[in-house]
Amino acid sequence: MALALHAGSTNQNASKALIAAEYSGVEVELVKDFEMGVSNKTPGFLKMNPIGKVPVLETPDGPIFESNAIARYVTRLKADNPLYGSSLIEYAHIEQWIDFASLEVGSNILRWFVPRIGFAVYLAPAEEAAISALQRALDALNKHLASNTYLVGHSVTLADIVMTCNLALGYSRVMTKSFTSVFPNVERYFWTMVNQPNFKKVLGEMKQTESIPPVSKKPSQPKAAEPKKEVKKEAPKPKEEPAPAEEVEAPKPKPKNPLDLLPPSKMVLDEWKRLYSNTKRNFREVAIKGFWDMYDPEGYSLWFCDYKYNEENTVSFVTMNKVSGFLQRMDLARKYAFGKMLVIGSEPPFKVKGLWLFRGPEIPQFVLDECYDMELYEWTKVDINDEAQKERVSQMIEDYEPFEGEALLDAKCFK
Repeated sequence: MALALHAGSTNQNASKALIAAEYSGVEVELVKDFEMGVSNKTPGFLKMNPIGKVPVLETPDGPIFESNAIARYVTRLKADNPLYGSSLIEYAHIEQWIDFASLEVGSNILRWFVPRIGFAVYLAPAEEAAISALQRALDALNKHLASNTYLVGHSVTLADIVMTCNLALGYSRVMTKSFTSVFPNVERYFWTMVNQPNFKKVLGEMKQTESIPPVSKKPSQPKAAEPKKEVKKEAPKPKEEPAPAEEVEAPKPKPKNPLDLLPPSKMVLDEWKRLYSNTKRNFREVAIKGFWDMYDPEGYSLWFCDYKYNEENTVSFVTMNKVSGFLQRMDLARKYAFGKMLVIGSEPPFKVKGLWLFRGPEIPQFVLDECYDMELYEWTKVDINDEAQKERVSQMIEDYEPFEGEALLDAKCFK
C-alpha cells in the first residue's frame, strides 16, 4: 500500500521524499486533488499538522511533517539503504550536508525569493544579506565539489537529494545564469543531478530562470464601505468624438545572429547531417568521404574538446549523463553546429573527448556566453593540413574503436 503525501504537485520540498522513494523502491503517492490554500486548512489536515504547512506524509503509525524528516523516514524504510551511506562517518557527513542544504542554501534562497513575490515584507538590506549569505554557502559547496562528484561517497545519497531539491527552487526562480556561473562546480553538479532518471521522473525538465522576479507589492486591504452620499444628477454631457488612436510604432525586427550574415558557404550543414544519419553501410567510404568533399574551411571550423576534470569521471552512468546534459544545453547552436562526444575507457576514470563543427572561423560567441559547459573543456582548433588531425576527425565521426588505443564506453552525436 502506498504512503499518502499531502502536497501540491509542484512542491519541491515534497520532491525530496518522492525522489528518495524512487531510489528506495518505496511507494509514495501524492494525494489527488490536493489544493493549496483549501486542502491544507481542513480540520483533518490541521490535525496532522496544526500550522497547516505542507508536505505531510500519512503513515500507518501516524503523520509526519517537515520535508527532511519525511525524506529520512522514507529512506529508513529500506534496510541498509545506500542513500544513507555505508559507514558511520558517511552517515554523519550525509546529515551534515542535509543541514547545510537547509540552513545555508535553502533558507537563503527563500529569504531572497519569498519577499519578491509578496509573501513577506520586502527590504532591500535584508535581500542583500540573504544573497551574500547564499553566495558564501555556494562558494563553500563549489570548493567541495571541485574534487567530489557527489556530496558524500561515490553515489547518490539523501544529502544529494535534499541539496538538489533546495537548489532547484533557486535555479528555477531567482538564480540566473550570471549568478550561478561563478560556481561552475555547483552548476555541473546540479545539472548532473537533475538529469538522473529518478530525479527527472519527479522534477521533470528543469529550466534555469532568465530573470529575477520583480518585487511584488501585496494588494492593500479593501477599505470599509462609506455611506453613500446623495449625488445630484446632472444633465448628460454631449458625447465627445474619440481622439484618433495614436500611431503605434511597429515592433523592431529581432536582430539577426551574426552567423546568418556570413558569406554563403558551399557546405550545407543540413545536407551533411542527412548524409551522416542515412549512411548505414560503408560509412568510411560514403559518409566520411562525403564530409571532406563538403567541408568548407572558409565557412566552417573544426574543434577538438577535452574535458578538464576527467579524474572526476569515476561512475560510468554519471559521466554519460554529464555529456547528455552538455548536449541538451547546446541546443541553442543546433542550426550552426554538428558534434560528436566520446566517453572513452573500459574502467574509471573515464575520458571525455569531443569533435565540433561550427559555422564561422571561430567558436560562436553566443555559445561561449550561454552554454556554461564550454569552460569545462579545453578547445583546440583542428589543423586540416595535418593528416594525423584529419584522420582523428574521421575516426571521431565514425566512432572508430579502439579510439587512441582505448575502448569506447559511449558515443553521442549532436545534429
